[in-house]
Amino acid sequence: MDATIAGILAFDGLTNGAIYALLALATVLVFAVTRVIFIPQGEFVAFGALTLALLQAGRVPGTVWFLLVLAVAVTLQDAVNGLRHGQRPGRMAAQALRTLAWPVVVSAITVWAAPRGLPLLAQAALTVALVTPFGSLIYRLAYESLADASVLVLLIVSVGVHFALVGLGLYFFGAEGFRNPSFWDQRYSLGGVTLQGQALIIFAASLALIVGLWLFFEKSLAGKALRATAVNRLGARLMGISSNGAGRLSFTMAAFIGALSGLLIGPTTTVFYDSGFLIGLKGFVAAVFAGLSSYPLALVGALAVGLLESFGSFWASAYKEVIVFSTILPVLLWRSLRDPHGEEH
Repeated sequence: MDATIAGILAFDGLTNGAIYALLALATVLVFAVTRVIFIPQGEFVAFGALTLALLQAGRVPGTVWFLLVLAVAVTLQDAVNGLRHGQRPGRMAAQALRTLAWPVVVSAITVWAAPRGLPLLAQAALTVALVTPFGSLIYRLAYESLADASVLVLLIVSVGVHFALVGLGLYFFGAEGFRNPSFWDQRYSLGGVTLQGQALIIFAASLALIVGLWLFFEKSLAGKALRATAVNRLGARLMGISSNGAGRLSFTMAAFIGALSGLLIGPTTTVFYDSGFLIGLKGFVAAVFAGLSSYPLALVGALAVGLLESFGSFWASAYKEVIVFSTILPVLLWRSLRDPHGEEH
């Protein structure tokens, strides 16, 4: 291996690591606030990439109908809970309107815009608007009533949600893979390494999102509420912070990050309905490096995973996935020895 090949591998590893970093940050965010190990995080990536691909083909993506079904299901669930607790009809109607308004409007715009061949950036924005509400709706439907359950129960629910989303992805998008057009086709040469415009966009978008998340948590009231919930859920409740609201917001942010990651990774690889699991799992490995608690360590772990995957594919391409996922074992062993804990009560 000479310096040129090493540079190419390093650049590819850092590019993939930037995507894994976003998914690792989303995984840490969701776990810190809700204690949910959100295995389906990668499905948001696949839904984002494949939704854009169908819009590019002039077809109405199945995510439109899935979004409407989820919104209706959540509305019915809220109505049943409202009747059970004797809520006023006016309050129930207002809650139903808040739940249905965004999905109905975005779905109607998508059905109108799909056959009209809008510019790529407009289709990308529409994709993000479609996929992002999935986070809050899935949380309200599958997790909110189990907010105080054990981590093991929440993990089992995550496994069920994952299989459901993979099956729905096959139904909506089919078994065929799609590769989206690049947002920027420019190429630059730097010391024998070709820098692609799409890779630069990935770096820029990842950096902008990481900085945006830091500003959100440091400067905004909602961000500080999420931090408080992550530190002490009971204390946050006593201070008037809604744990349900924090959970919905964290899942919404995770869905947004997943959709954006799908748009960024779509032009670099062919995405299938089940590709999200493997991509999200690598983000989870990076999050485990950080102990599911530290955002800076999650970023470092994601870059390490990307580099390990890139160089592993050069030395032993058939075993690159094994190499990446095997690294989680010594990390878990080290953390188990370093931070022993008793049974959960």
